[in-house]
Order: sequence, then C-alpha cells, then structure tokens
Amino acid sequence: MMTVKKAWAIWKGSIKEGEGTISTETGVLKEAPYGFKSRFEDGKGTNPEELIAAAHAACFSMALSMMLGQAGLTPDRIETHAEVTLEKIGEGFEITASHLRVVAKIRVASEERFQEVANRAKEGCPVSKLLKAKITMDARLAE
Repeated sequence: MMTVKKAWAIWKGSIKEGEGTISTETGVLKEAPYGFKSRFEDGKGTNPEELIAAAHAACFSMALSMMLGQAGLTPDRIETHAEVTLEKIGEGFEITASHLRVVAKIRVASEERFQEVANRAKEGCPVSKLLKAKITMDARLAE
C-alpha cells in the first residue's frame, strides 16, 4: 500500500518583504499565509517549522494509539505537543530537534508499559523516521 499526499506553496518577492501561501489537497489549508515574519518574528501566518511540528504531533498520536491497541490498551485521550527547533548553523539554518510532550489518559496502563509503548511510537512514527533531527519526549499518564 502506498499513499501520496500533496501540498504546495507559492512565494512572491524577496525573503524579508515577500510573502507566500500554503495549500493542501484536502483544502484544510487553502492559501494559508506564511512568511519571514511568521517564521523568525511574531508575524501572522504559519511557517514550515510550525507545520512540521503539527505533522509530528499528529503522526505520533496516531502511532501511539495504534501501538497501545496492539498492546491491548485503549487510550481515552492522547494529547501531543511538538516543539521544532530551527537554528542558524554556519551560513544557513537547520531543523535540529523536535521535542514531543505527551499526556495520555489510559485507564489500565502502568507507567512502565506506557513508557515502553510511547518510546516505540516515537521511533516508529513515519514523521519521526523522516526527521533527521534529535527527537526527544516527555510522556506521562493523566491522573
């Protein structure tokens, strides 16, 4: 089985004064604005790192749900926040890290079993595999 998903970006102008839009085939993003100010300052719109963080959080949550199910555990709720770090390295920029903060509510899970499955999900999530950055995580069960 193979799935191909599509998105596109249009950029107009110089790096600092220019602006762009991002769209996805599903229409969830339709000409969403992005630019220098939303990436490096406090401007409106989105940016590539924010979108990567959203993709990583969503992918991880789904992978964790699947792996918990395989372990005989059903989550009531999984909330994942991803923090993607963009750093200036030499003359350019690199995404150097993605940190996942996870809180899961699972009625019958032990902390040890949860950590084991969460770590497998962190490694097995397709977006984690795509990123070459250091990926760290803080995961805990909700009370």
